[in-house]
Amino acid sequence: MKLTKGQKLLVLGAVLVVIDQVIKILVKTNMSLGEHISVFGNWFQILFVENKGMAFGLSWGGVVGKYLLTLFRLGLFGLLCWWISKLLKREKPVPTGVVVGLTLITAGALGNIIDCLFYGLIFSESTPAAVASLGHYAPFMQGKVVDMFYFPLWVWPDWVPLMGGDIFFEPVFNFADSCVTVGAIYLILFHWKFFAKEEL
Repeated sequence: MKLTKGQKLLVLGAVLVVIDQVIKILVKTNMSLGEHISVFGNWFQILFVENKGMAFGLSWGGVVGKYLLTLFRLGLFGLLCWWISKLLKREKPVPTGVVVGLTLITAGALGNIIDCLFYGLIFSESTPAAVASLGHYAPFMQGKVVDMFYFPLWVWPDWVPLMGGDIFFEPVFNFADSCVTVGAIYLILFHWKFFAKEEL
């Protein structure tokens, strides 16, 4: 049976979310918080951290901010799903790259939403290595996002203004963050003309 474009995008999104969740669960259930594994010297490490807020370790507004952020993510996810569905129903075909890029962003958003909604309910605290348990460390919508990819490529020399002594790229991120970033950069670089004339 031949899949429609919409079904192919659904499969792509599902595969990306599964990859994201498998990586996070493997890290969360096999590493202690703060533990790191060198993959390529000090340039690429698997570093287990948990993020209470936004992507790349940013946070805002405490408990209330976390609820608002999770609601915003859910709203954005719903809007993206609606937009992709609308684009697929057009009589004039939409470039495949546009809907693939939007699917990457949507899958990444969902990957982090799952952490926020459910990880606090199904996991115990992450010190030492976390295990699924009947207890929980946070209520619904207050779970922490698991991050693990760390690329401290180099430290700026002390003589560089404003950045001297700082790590070039310090944020720790996850596969879902990567999907959002890659999807957004791809759309900006290769499909900006489409969005310049696009109306929701």
